[in-house]
This record gives sequence, structure tokens and C-alpha cells, in this order.
Amino acid sequence: MTMPFALPHVADLTEADLTQRLQDLIDHKTKPLGALGQLESLARQIGQIQGSLQPALHQPQMLVFAGDHGLADRGVSAYPSDVTWQMVENFLAGGAAVSVLARQHGLALSVIDAGVRHDFAPREGLQIRKVAPGTADCTRQAAMTPAQCEQAISQGMDVVRGLPGNAILLGEMGIGNTSSAALLLSRLTGQAIEACTGRGTGLDDAALARKLVVLREALARHPDALAPMAVLAAFGGFEIAMMVGAVLQAAAQRRVIVVDGFIASSAVLVASALQPLVLQRCVFAHQSDEAGHGLMLAHLQAQALLKLNLRLGEGSGAALAWPLLVSACCILREMASFASAGVSASSADAEQEPPQA
Repeated sequence: MTMPFALPHVADLTEADLTQRLQDLIDHKTKPLGALGQLESLARQIGQIQGSLQPALHQPQMLVFAGDHGLADRGVSAYPSDVTWQMVENFLAGGAAVSVLARQHGLALSVIDAGVRHDFAPREGLQIRKVAPGTADCTRQAAMTPAQCEQAISQGMDVVRGLPGNAILLGEMGIGNTSSAALLLSRLTGQAIEACTGRGTGLDDAALARKLVVLREALARHPDALAPMAVLAAFGGFEIAMMVGAVLQAAAQRRVIVVDGFIASSAVLVASALQPLVLQRCVFAHQSDEAGHGLMLAHLQAQALLKLNLRLGEGSGAALAWPLLVSACCILREMASFASAGVSASSADAEQEPPQA
């Protein structure tokens, strides 16, 4: 019997007393107020997510969702669709950038076949959850049927349910998926498609102009797709929809969600339109070099940790940012206070009693 589709409940993490105690702990560390900058707000956020004054991250899961896009047949990418499945093989063989970074930082890497146009041999590290062998061309019909969209979200939720740990890192692979992300951004925020669209895998000026023609055509084809689920079905990819489910489930379980670049952020854009409180759990790893990512982060009122002009995807930026999250937790748990270290505080600090952890 098929269970009815339902989104998980995402609770509000706002707890004024805990937030104040976390801030007091941070302020009384042996440093000038605010001297650790964004690391301080990161430590406070992880403490809020975990409901703890001594947050710790364990068994982090790097999830790379892969899917093909019918829109790729319209020439919106510099690479052919076969690169999607070939890169999945590269991830599994350990040769991709995200594979290297996951090994370096001790991240458990899982690749999820959300809808790749290829049959993979089962093996360790691969989850085959294919909805269909690629989405439809959204200039002709919706990329997904409503049932396929719900199935993909449900599968993404199920992926996270089956994983240990208290943090996920989102990555993706799918030739043509910068086009899907640009369409989602444009329709959900009202931004002009020209501002949302970038060069993706490295398009030249002429190819970028052709890409924009195709994306305008796609938007015109679906004028009534306005609600978040309808927009996702019209323009999204199976890998994006599964990431939406992963975000919703991870948020419901109070896991830390480390968001990679433009494509992963587009999944958060959709998830937050469905359940706004997911953003309390999201750490945005970096601002990518893709044109629309800055607009997307601004819409989400998010500040990325890094800006390295990355445009690779895969979860590479999330892996690079991971040590910052570990450091933020260590600072909160292990750094001495002025009182415990016997260090003189500033006159402003001395007026406050340090809290007890």
C-alpha cells in the first residue's frame, strides 16, 4: 500500500535562553568581543541546531545526488549528457574532486542515482533510487510529473532517514542542472532570467545567448507553475528534487545541513518555500562563481562562509568549508574563558559574569 505524500514537520529552533547562553559563552572566550567574526555566529548556529552549549559533529555524510536533464538536449551545457554517468563512476572510483576532499576530511561519501540515463552496477557507496532515466525537456512539457516530483522528494527523505550522524553535506551532478537552478530562481523569486543565468560548465558568449533563448522558452511554456511544488515539477531535476527531500528530512531531525553551491542552494530555495524553518539548519558553504548564486543567497538572507570563485558543484565547496564547522564547535567547547584562564578581560567584559557551560 502506498503511503500518502506528506512533508515532515520542521520545528522552530528559536530558544531565547539557549541563544543568550551561547552568546555569553562566546563573548567570554579569551579574545576581544567579535574577534572570531563569522566563526562565532557559526558556533552559535550549530549550538542552536543541536540544542547544546557543547555542540559536536559526528559521522558527517556527503551526499552527491545525480540526475540527467532533458533540457541538456537543447545545448544548454558545454558538455554532453554522458558526462553525468561518467562522473558518477569517477566519484565511486575516488577520482573526483569531492572524492578527494571527502577522504581528506573524513566525510562518508554516498552517490545517489536520482535519475541518470545509465544503468549502474550496484556497489558500495552507490544508492540506486532512479525515478526515471532523466527528466523531460521542460521547453516541451513539465520536467517531472507531479507523481515523479513527490517520489523524488520522498526518496530524498528516505536517504537521510537511513544515515547515521548529525550532519549532511549536499552535492550534485547533472549536466544541464545550472539551467534548472536558474529557472527555479527566476520563477520563485521574480528575478529576470538574464540575471539568474550563468555560464555553467564554461559557455562562451554565443552559447550563453543560446542558453538564455532556451530558458526564456521554458519559462513561457509553464506560465501557471507558481506554487513551489509546481515550479519544481516544471523546471527541476530529479537530483534537485531529491535534495529538497533530503533538506526537509535533515531539518526535521535537527541535523546540520551544509549547502554547496548554486544547484544545492536551489534545492534549499524550494525546500524553504515549502518549510521556511529549514533555513535555521542550513550553513551555506560558499558563494559560487555562477551568476545567480549571489542573488539566491541574498533572497535566502544567507551569508556564505567562503568565496573562492568555485563553479564545480559535486559538493566540493561544502567539503572545503567543513573544517570551519568543526573548528567552530571546538572553539565553543574547548577555548578558555577569561575567568578560567586567569586572563584580564576588557572593562566591558569585566562587567558581565561568565556563564556556566
